[in-house]
Amino acid sequence: MIRLPFLDPDRAEAFPPVERALAEPDGLLAAGGDLSPERLLAAYRRGVFPWFSDGEPILWWSPSRRTVFDTAAMHVPRRLARWLRGCDWTIRADSAFGAVMRACAAPRAKQRGTWISAEMIAAYERLHALGHAHSVEAWDGDRLVGGVYGVALGRMFFGESMFSAATNGSKVALLGLARALRERDVPLLDAQVASDHLFTLGAFELPRGEFCTRVARLVAAPASAGPWRGQRLPPARELALSR
Repeated sequence: MIRLPFLDPDRAEAFPPVERALAEPDGLLAAGGDLSPERLLAAYRRGVFPWFSDGEPILWWSPSRRTVFDTAAMHVPRRLARWLRGCDWTIRADSAFGAVMRACAAPRAKQRGTWISAEMIAAYERLHALGHAHSVEAWDGDRLVGGVYGVALGRMFFGESMFSAATNGSKVALLGLARALRERDVPLLDAQVASDHLFTLGAFELPRGEFCTRVARLVAAPASAGPWRGQRLPPARELALSR
């Protein structure tokens, strides 16, 4: 029987080496600890993220393969590009972080619950207040129709979740995020786990070792934390040209 390491509550930096993550379930590394900003940032620097449901201890993961985007090589499928050229949505950054998180937390079709608990929302809102967590949103007038949020460290961005309240809402937000990251000289966007939806937009997989090597280099690069709200982003129709 494999015993899962429990994190020292007094040492935010104390994570097992990612090579010790379980093969089944893939990537489960440790349990316990807390969701303090110090521990969350320490986790991301190591290529580790929290993912757990209500009633479970905090669980920490580093899967054997990581789904990522090269922010300079996003793919816009032909059908989506045609749709975007007629889209009058606007894109903003950090104008509705809490609303994006709560929309991501809403149970999806065929799901009984959500892993984005009130505890998780409070933790990432603290990171947002400190200038580390950010959202990019798609707006149809004053209506929030899509969004994505995650954590920025150095020249690396760790995506956490996204939502759609209208057709293509999450795709527009994700393409908008990639544009924002390119302008900030952030080359790699972590999408955590694979899905067909992500691969249609240019996602690919990296083995854990290569991913963590890239992360270590990128998070060490100088970059200033702070709000993104003042960043000017193009209208959705211009994302048809994203590459």
